[in-house]
Amino acid sequence: MMMNDAHITLEMLDELRASIQNSMSPKRYIHTCAVEGMVARLCELFCPECTTELRAAALLHDITKEESLEKQLQLCREFDIIVQSGDVLAPKTFHAKTAAALIVREYPAFASEAVVSAVRWHTTGHADMTLGEQLLYLADYIDDSRMFPDCVRLRNYFWRADPGAMDESARIAHLYDTLIMSFDMTMRHLLDENATISLDTILARNALIEKKAGL
Repeated sequence: MMMNDAHITLEMLDELRASIQNSMSPKRYIHTCAVEGMVARLCELFCPECTTELRAAALLHDITKEESLEKQLQLCREFDIIVQSGDVLAPKTFHAKTAAALIVREYPAFASEAVVSAVRWHTTGHADMTLGEQLLYLADYIDDSRMFPDCVRLRNYFWRADPGAMDESARIAHLYDTLIMSFDMTMRHLLDENATISLDTILARNALIEKKAGL
């Protein structure tokens, strides 16, 4: 059963970090810890009270990332996750669904609604994302371990604007602009690869454009 709330301590985060290190490659672990660090920085700007939960979500967001497609499909069957006909054409999206499901069973102390939903949507996004979902999505894109050109560009775009010096309204608008840019980059990359684009990503982008227009 998913918890409605979670009291996550720094000691619990330390124990979780040590636990996941044993279940992923060194490269994946470096990325995971970098996402934790980045989401903590973002929480300082937008949601300090969300910090420990989103740090936990960051540590858990890729716990199934290195599983094979066969294993991902097995986990989908195990957790009754609906697999659409086109999902196998976008195999990188499976790990968000399977990781979110696995948290509830394997890491119940961290299975708050905020943690599970942030992990569930950290890859594709979706319409009407919560602030926590937005922050983990962005942290995963711009963490300091990412050296892909788009990631570097987006990281520089976000931080060089000095969001800490902005008032709350301008800071939120800047967050939305950055997220919209990230969705544009993702879709452009998928188009270049002649790959499928998740409908959730398109809806996430459109919803943010509408939200920004309403600020």
